[in-house]
Amino acid sequence: MNFWLFLTPVISAFTGWVTTWIAIKMLFHPRKPVNIFGFTIQGIFPKNQQEIAVKLGQVVSRELLSFEEIEQKITSSDNLEKLKPEIEAHIDNFLRHKLKDVFPMLSMFIGEKTINQLKEAFLMELQNLFPVLMKSYMNKLQHDLDLEKIVVEKVANFSTEKLEDILDQITKKEFKFLEIIGGLFGLLIGLIQVCITLLTQ
Repeated sequence: MNFWLFLTPVISAFTGWVTTWIAIKMLFHPRKPVNIFGFTIQGIFPKNQQEIAVKLGQVVSRELLSFEEIEQKITSSDNLEKLKPEIEAHIDNFLRHKLKDVFPMLSMFIGEKTINQLKEAFLMELQNLFPVLMKSYMNKLQHDLDLEKIVVEKVANFSTEKLEDILDQITKKEFKFLEIIGGLFGLLIGLIQVCITLLTQ
């Protein structure tokens, strides 16, 4: 029996593991372009960081965080209802206390009934005014704030070391699993090679 033949599965398993490990490392390494035998090698993320930044900026601004959706959320009547108790408390405080400082004489003629009527009138007006104000604000914000440009600049200037560290923290177990799978596939291929060799002898 050929002793080296039975080492084939071990060598194949090692090769499968190393190949997978290198493939994972090449997501971020080398960070700077390296020229080897006329071929330029660089990690996938560092090499394509600008392109990834542009694509991510487009996705975030158009799909994940569109101004239209934000406007719908902000101008919805539900949001005003959530703010209503706090707004009502501020109006009530103004009519009962601050009005005395602003218009001392006028406050003398305003009773409980008038305060409630004024408060109700202010809230009704605010209910009509709130969506208009928020829509106008969102239009100005969209004009002044280029969300896509902000995301592109942030991602393009993001440190690849930091990105690798974050990804490693999130997917450390998955990367280890991939390395094991690579080794197991290598082992399987090695065993198949041994079987074929033994059967053909």
